[in-house]
Amino acid sequence: MHVIIAGCGRVGSELATNLQRLGHTIAIIDKNRKAFERLKADFSGAKVIGFAFDREVLAEAGVEDAVAFASVTSGDNSNILAARVAKDHYRVPHVVARIYDPRRAQIYQRLGIQTVATVRWTTDQILRSLIPDEVPVEYTVDNGEVVITAVPVPAEVVGKKAVEVDQAGLRRVVAVSRFGVPRIPDKDLTMQDGDILYVSAARGHLNDMDGEIKKVGQPE
Repeated sequence: MHVIIAGCGRVGSELATNLQRLGHTIAIIDKNRKAFERLKADFSGAKVIGFAFDREVLAEAGVEDAVAFASVTSGDNSNILAARVAKDHYRVPHVVARIYDPRRAQIYQRLGIQTVATVRWTTDQILRSLIPDEVPVEYTVDNGEVVITAVPVPAEVVGKKAVEVDQAGLRRVVAVSRFGVPRIPDKDLTMQDGDILYVSAARGHLNDMDGEIKKVGQPE
């Protein structure tokens, strides 16, 4: 799929490398030409100079074909503005904005923009948000047959109890992260849009897990 990254700093350049390694096409935008020097020599994506909220710049980056957009510049306002243009005007399905002030996270998520605060930023987190169908492993137990992985809550199970995701012998929700604050679910904790589930699962179950979790939201 085609991904646009706004900002070619440390995070943006590393994200571009990881996405290219996964086989996706990339366009990376930065107002400073020298920023592209952070990219690896084998980077094959487009390098676009300009501001990521400028529609001509976005058009050059291929926004009409983009499936995902990550705004990871050094400014909160620029990131949110670019993310809103991508989401609201171009209807890019997966949009994420990096923010430095975590107090703004809830406001922006209510606008439908997934945010990641800089204090907990990793490229793995952005990959989870941009490519929800690819489930990265966070932790393996002993020989690797049991893993812990992070899964964004599917829309189908919002409002359901986290414990309903558990399936004996296959998976168990060990934590739920909400706006960067993790908690161990009790029997009453319901899942909300934007939550991240940390699930302990049998490795052989990973490929089917996303679909199996969505089935929890289907009427019996």
